[in-house]
Amino acid sequence: MPQFVNNAVFWVEVEKIKPNPYQPRREFDEAKLSELAESIRMYGILQPLVVTRREIKKEDGGLATEYELISGERRLRASRLAGLSQVPVLIRQGEESDREKLELAIIENLQREDINSVDRARAFQRLAQEFGMKHAEIGKKVGKSREYVSNTLRILDLSDEILAAVSQGKISEGHTRPLLMLSGRPQEQLTLFKEIMYKKVTVREAENIARRIAYDRARKKDLVIDPELNALEEKLREQLGTRVKIERSEAGGKILIDFFSNDDLRTLLQLMETNKAKSSSEMLDRHIASVEAKAIEGKVAEGQELAAVSVESVPEALDDRTPQEKVIEENTEDLYSVKNFSL
Repeated sequence: MPQFVNNAVFWVEVEKIKPNPYQPRREFDEAKLSELAESIRMYGILQPLVVTRREIKKEDGGLATEYELISGERRLRASRLAGLSQVPVLIRQGEESDREKLELAIIENLQREDINSVDRARAFQRLAQEFGMKHAEIGKKVGKSREYVSNTLRILDLSDEILAAVSQGKISEGHTRPLLMLSGRPQEQLTLFKEIMYKKVTVREAENIARRIAYDRARKKDLVIDPELNALEEKLREQLGTRVKIERSEAGGKILIDFFSNDDLRTLLQLMETNKAKSSSEMLDRHIASVEAKAIEGKVAEGQELAAVSVESVPEALDDRTPQEKVIEENTEDLYSVKNFSL
């Protein structure tokens, strides 16, 4: 292949381009892809895709040319939606190693800054596990600090359900910090996650809740543990599906129960009157169902398809931190340590 190929733009058939097996991005917003496809129909592809080229032997003994995508998968998918038969590409000369393909794909996506934090963390994880790169080395490759890489990777300690919500933009990356603080308390973590999703709890509010829970945990270690009280507290938490705290004092004590609405209070009264146990998550599940039902009614009124409601009904995540706070937290070592949540 001539030397100039590396800097020249060629038009290549869409069906000849294979996807990059090391593509770090997993989530592709269909609505945004449709918007990009419409833009491509009107103005064409403004930035060429980047590919590698190789020749493979056919069964009849001839040669066939094949291209593997390095960067530009959104543009390639949108081009297919737009019905294009050919797309402009830059052909990188020489054989790229698997490591180089992954590095190039990550860097290209990070430069666009629209890759979600979960895909970014999984890409960093592949660089660390499959290619043995240290966090400092990864940071240098993408222009970030070692602490930024380490803190990004900690997101993967969350459950698949929470990671899916982050990927889909239902909760913000800032919400992952208070959730990670509750990794040792899965029930409390799940409750806080649902509150963030359906009560539009902001990052600051979530941090305050996590801070309070961390404080209560530390406080309980200093007190004489009462196994019976702990068991009763856990039983109440399971039956009500919300946070419950029993505080003992010399004159008896008090029970603190989180609730979402007056209906929840009426449910508590009914439980006491009838002495019948409800489902373990009745309060929160009913609140979630109410939120989704209202969203569905709104969409039906607008004449939109119900199929889209399941994605669009979740309120936008509220990350109320300042830009300065975000930068400091991203580059702070031991970001999720309990000591950072002391009162």
